[in-house]
Amino acid sequence: MALAELKQNATDAMLAGLEMPGGGWSRAAREDALARLRSMGLPGRRDEYWKFTRPDTLTQPDPVPAAVFVHDEAPLFDEMDRLKLVFVDGVFDVEASDDLALEGIRIERLAAADSDLHWARDLYGTLESRGQTPVQRPLAALNTAFALDGILIHVTDRVSKPVNLIYLHESDTSDAILHHCIKLDAGAEMTLLENGPAAARLNMVMEVEVADKARFHHVRAQGRDHERRAATHIFARLGRESSFKSFTVTVNGQMTRNECVIELTGDDANAHVAGACVGDGAFHHDDTVFVSHDAVNCESRQVFKKVLRNGATGVFQGKILVKEGAQKTDGYQISQSLLLDEDSQFLAKPELEIYADDVACSHGSTSGAIDEEALFYLRARGIERSEATDLLTMAFLAEAVEEIETEELRDEINGRLASWLDRRRG
Repeated sequence: MALAELKQNATDAMLAGLEMPGGGWSRAAREDALARLRSMGLPGRRDEYWKFTRPDTLTQPDPVPAAVFVHDEAPLFDEMDRLKLVFVDGVFDVEASDDLALEGIRIERLAAADSDLHWARDLYGTLESRGQTPVQRPLAALNTAFALDGILIHVTDRVSKPVNLIYLHESDTSDAILHHCIKLDAGAEMTLLENGPAAARLNMVMEVEVADKARFHHVRAQGRDHERRAATHIFARLGRESSFKSFTVTVNGQMTRNECVIELTGDDANAHVAGACVGDGAFHHDDTVFVSHDAVNCESRQVFKKVLRNGATGVFQGKILVKEGAQKTDGYQISQSLLLDEDSQFLAKPELEIYADDVACSHGSTSGAIDEEALFYLRARGIERSEATDLLTMAFLAEAVEEIETEELRDEINGRLASWLDRRRG
């Protein structure tokens, strides 16, 4: 059977079990996304940007059951003053969430926003559609067409405390499709926190419009459920002198694919994307990033660190595109893995594509084992081998964690990473 026919059959099988939400302001964007999805088909293993990651469990009609992981660890960010918005298996939980009112920001549910003149009409599906070129991202188009819930956030000023999206997983066959839209007006600023596994299978899209001189901070911790599967997408567009910073930590899960597509369209903007993951056994983690410079004097950083053992697999695909006229671009990309045994593997595809002549761009990718000299140094001072390995692992991850804007959040993430390593050592 021809490859195109196989992809079409897989797409038809998936769509047969989905129903597009009713009319309203998002209907045109949903229909456009569905047309794009039918045209390109769901991803297959032979697609260029899926050759390192099998998409099968993300594209089959029904999710693979994932047992709910029960633990006694305190919820992440629990000590912080924040606005909590809770989703259970992809459905917003009004009773568990805080009141949506907060100064400088307007928050609504996607499922409940029914005004035909809603502000999100001009954002929903727009950045996702732009992000389909030059690389097709069919799972994101699927999300735009069929997302049932999500959060719409309009930021008009500097928000006094973080907004925390909490994703709880309670059903071992839950299949969540969430779509968030975030718009920051000129000079506005907000911090968005995300944590939790969300569902047995998750498809999530976040579109972020950052206007001139606005600042967006994002810290995400993907839940500890061992068997969950997830495909997430962030699409962001930056205006003049704006700032976008996103950090993701991942410690468990059967399969995770995090995509981030960023357009720097205003002069003097900066975008930082970072991630740290630690994986054990049946763990596959894929970071795919595309940063496009289309303005003067912009800065971008991609910093990704992966610690893998017992046969775990890590993937990094990162690209910096500097368009014609985007002079004085400063683009930095680093992806590194620490392999704690000979069974694990790290697959990397770093790329630079430059059409301007006054730029400073670099990329690097390395993979290796624990530094035996450093390990010997620590052991010679009475530190057990396993504890010394954990200390060196935390030092390896430090460059990525340092990308987090605030010290309080850095300490929180470092504490969770150290706890994960300590449990594995125990």
